[in-house]
Parts: sequence; C-alpha cells; structure tokens
Amino acid sequence: MGGFSFGRWLRWCVVVGIGCLLLAGCAVNPSGGKTLRVATEPAFPPFEFQGKGGELQGFSIDLMNAIATAAKFKVNFQSLPFDGMIPALQAKTVDAAISSITITEERAKTISFSRPYFKAGLAIAIRADNQNITGFDSLKNQKIAVQIGTTGAEKAKSVPGVQIRSFDSAPLALQELVNGNVDAVINDAPVTLYAINTGNLKGIKVVQQLLTEEFYGIATAKNSPYLALINDGLDKVLKNGTYSQIYQKWFQAKPPSLPAQSPFENQSSTDVARRFTSINVILQAIPTLLQGALVTLQLTILSVVFGLIGGSLIGIIRLSHIAPLRWLARGYVDFFRGTPLLVQIFMIYFGLPAILQELGLTFSFDRLVAGVIALSLNSAAYIAEVVRAGIQSIEVGQSEAAQSLGLSSVQTMSYVIFPQAFRRMIPPLGNEFISLLKDTSLVSVIGFEELLRKGQLIVADSYRAFEIYAGVAVVYLCLTLLSSQAFSRLEAWMNPVKR
Repeated sequence: MGGFSFGRWLRWCVVVGIGCLLLAGCAVNPSGGKTLRVATEPAFPPFEFQGKGGELQGFSIDLMNAIATAAKFKVNFQSLPFDGMIPALQAKTVDAAISSITITEERAKTISFSRPYFKAGLAIAIRADNQNITGFDSLKNQKIAVQIGTTGAEKAKSVPGVQIRSFDSAPLALQELVNGNVDAVINDAPVTLYAINTGNLKGIKVVQQLLTEEFYGIATAKNSPYLALINDGLDKVLKNGTYSQIYQKWFQAKPPSLPAQSPFENQSSTDVARRFTSINVILQAIPTLLQGALVTLQLTILSVVFGLIGGSLIGIIRLSHIAPLRWLARGYVDFFRGTPLLVQIFMIYFGLPAILQELGLTFSFDRLVAGVIALSLNSAAYIAEVVRAGIQSIEVGQSEAAQSLGLSSVQTMSYVIFPQAFRRMIPPLGNEFISLLKDTSLVSVIGFEELLRKGQLIVADSYRAFEIYAGVAVVYLCLTLLSSQAFSRLEAWMNPVKR
C-alpha cells in the first residue's frame, strides 16, 4: 500500500481551500451587487417591528428595500438598540441606519443624513382618566417617560421640575404609563397613535400632537460613500410613486411633501468630534458616573442582605427531611437559576402590575423596590446552593458530638454547624457579591439610573461611546477590586489559624 506524501496532502488542502473560498464568494454575493449593513431597532411600530413569524416589517423596512431595489444594492438588516446606532455608524460597524432617526443639528455634526423620508413630530400620551394634563405647559413637575437618545428625551428636559425616566425602547416607556408609574410619555406621534389605534395600548390617549415638526432621515457615517447611493434610490422611489404606495399601505393617507435635502446638510463635525480629547471626556463624565456607582452599591448591598437571608433559609430547607419542602426549595432554585435575570426584572416590574390591573387591582412598583426584589430573589437561589454545599461540607461527626452534649437540632445548626460552614462559604459568597454588583447594570432596562444608565445617558448626549463606556468599565473594575479585597480580609479575619 502506497503512502500519502506531505506534498500531495498540501496540494489537496490548497485546492479544497480555494474551492471553499469560491463557493463562499458566490454564496455571499451571487449577483455582484453591493450589500449594505443597515441598522434598525425592530421595536418601533409601524416603522420597524417584527412580524408574527419573526420577519422584519414596517414602513421603514419596506422603504429601505424599495430604495435598495431602485439603486441596485442589497440590504442586510442588523438589529441594534437605538442609542447604539450613532456609535456603530462612527465605528463603521454598519453602513447605514434606518430607525426613525430624527434629523437634528447636533446629530448632523456627528453623522450624515439622507434627504428626509418622513415628516413627523412629538406627541404627549397620558392615561385616559387624566384630566390635569392638557398640553406641554401642564407637564410641569410631572413624571415623564421617554426613550433614551430620542428628541422626545431632549424635549422633556425643557420641562420645569420634570422627573424623567429613560427606557431603551418606546414600548417600554408606554408600558410604564399604562402601569401608572409616570404621568405622561413624550414620543413620536405616529408610533403612539398606531399603538392606540391597533388596540395594543388600552386606557391611553394623545392630548397634543406635533409639539415639534421633525423629519426622519437615513443615517450614515460622515463622508460615507453610500450616502449618494441611498439618496439616488430615495429620489427614484419618490418620483416613481413607490413611496406613495408604501405610505398609503401603512398610514392610509396621502404623504406630505418632503424637502429635497437634509436641513443640516453642511454641518461640520470638527466642533464636536475634536473639541475635547478622550481623557477630558472621561474626566468630565466621572462625577456623574460616581453618582451612578453609589446607586449601584446601594442596590448591591440591599440585594445581598435580603438574598443572604432568603438564600440561607432556602439552603437549609433544601436539606430538610420533609420531602414537599425540599421539592419546593428545589423548584425555586431551578426557576431562578434557569431563567435570565433580565426576564425576571421584566416580569416583576412590568408584568406583575399589568396582570394585577387587568384583575381590577391598582398596583405599581417603585423602581428601587422592584430592582431589589428581582436581584434578591435571583441572588437567593445561588446563595441557597452555596449554603447547602457549605453545611454539607461539615463532617457528620460534628452534629453527632453536639447532639451527644444535649444540643437540639436548631442549637446544633446555630452554634456548631453554621459558624464553621460560614467560613467556608465566604469565597463563593464573595464571588456572588461581585457577580451581583455587575448584574445591577440590568436594572437600567426599567429606567433606574445606576452606573450603566448614567453612562448611556452621557453617550446619548455626547456620542462618545468608547470613552464613556471605558470610564464605566473602570468604575466597575474599581468596585469589584475593592469588594474582592474586602472579602479576602473578611476570610482572613474569620480564619482562626491566620488570625
């Protein structure tokens, strides 16, 4: 039998590799047309949303596909959060973004816009039984929910004495209004009206439309080679009647006339992008980030205390001789360890009030209370397993010796087993504390302004994503290092040999 030589094997590998590259090239772009990566946030009906089958739908999606057909390029839609689109365009990880992005002077200094493709404006939404808010002037000293990074968020800042709650998407802001946690929502009028007219939001009304006159544009990076291509396609669909058909499909109305170019087309980026060095941007953000760090520590400490109490009880119950109690504790641990913490936060803060209100009960959650409850319940599941393992690590002879001295089961656990087990629990409890400290960032989704949310709000104003998030990471790192040192000292202090 002849051997298989190395040279032959190498030639075979080269041939196969070239073949795979050719196949991949054909699969990626069989027609040779350009493919643009277009960012969108599919949580803004009727402009961008996911259909029942998970496919992207909406006015903006149909329009972008029509523009691509007219200008002879292909579209690869990528889902991104709204406040992350401008940083993504700056980093050129996407080629364009179509997500009902209002053309503003500040944004035009950072990115470039196509000619306007939609005329819109802001509206105030309130609960149907609210008779106190009749317009923008009556929003003074009220609680207002907004989507982070939007013109609605900027408009809300001009209200005297306002308490603003920022959310990652418009549906969450509107759900906050439905649950009665805020007095009003400032949001794009077409989106709010669509939600009301389709019956998805009940008990909500719009008191004033078009607080501002705005235009949406397709966003690209500064000096993008794709802007002219997008404008060319948009010009064609506006002229050949395709735009009118798409507008009629989604809004059952005749489209208004649109400007031929962006109102801030000639804005320079130098006065924003180069005004400050990266170090100065971080230094200016540090005071605000430290305020958020204090809130993060507050959340962490409260959640760990309640989680430790609950986890200790559940961990002891897990060792109970009573089977139903043991199964119940096991089910609790499996549920909270087996489902994402983010889902648990949504269920507690948004889900519970909505269900109770459907049952005719008036109920709403304070954000701090909801955050602490969610984090504590989740933490208790992990701490329960740490406690169970710690108790089981103590030799059986310790219990037998205690009982031979006449100690009851409770006294044995309190004075003999648990103190020894607790020393062994300190390292994993330290890990749980550090994990929980980082997990507090998830509470930002309910508008709680802890460390991460403070950073997101700064990015929404400054568009300096890398510097701000680097500052957020440094603050988190300092907090985790200090926590690690504190638990190391506690472990040494409780070790009788080292002490």
